[in-house]
Amino acid sequence: MSHFLDRLSFFTRRNEEFAGGHGVTTSEDRSWEEGYRKRWQHDKIVRSTHGVNCTGSCSWKVYVKGGIVTWETQQTDYPRTRPDLPNHEPRGCARGASYSWYLYSGNRVKYPLVRSRLIKLWRAARATMTPVAAWTSIVENPDKRASYVQKRGLGGFVRANWAEVNEIIAAANAYTAKTYGPDRVFGFSPIPAMSMV
Repeated sequence: MSHFLDRLSFFTRRNEEFAGGHGVTTSEDRSWEEGYRKRWQHDKIVRSTHGVNCTGSCSWKVYVKGGIVTWETQQTDYPRTRPDLPNHEPRGCARGASYSWYLYSGNRVKYPLVRSRLIKLWRAARATMTPVAAWTSIVENPDKRASYVQKRGLGGFVRANWAEVNEIIAAANAYTAKTYGPDRVFGFSPIPAMSMV
């Protein structure tokens, strides 16, 4: 029934009491509750973790509806480490619980961004030099280096393509290995926080 007709028939409704007058049964339209019920519906549950900048690798139940993550809960079936130690439950953090919001956020970075001053220097140097020589010419020149390093924290990022960004990373790693030795080149190394990984 429409909201207008519900208002007209408000005083003619038949209300029945139950539980000694502590509850009342009404015949009003409750279809609005479907929106809440549908919020928690899902097609499947997938086991996952949030590996980006996460040291714990906690396991999560990810509820998927129509190919989109709708919500998440923590997995609680971790193996025991020792019988005399209590379980680590729950293991997930607040960041993990809100990860599905981050996944579809308008602020999520979906393509490579490079500081505009650095990419201009890179493209100019790369036009005439090999990748490692181009990177060397930028970082060993104090004026060029200062022009993009001093702008850290001020934004100014521009979109770049993956091939160009991968070439910059590879050139920077090769320069670092050549200049300081291979022990200075490293990737992401998580320190597990009570993790079985």
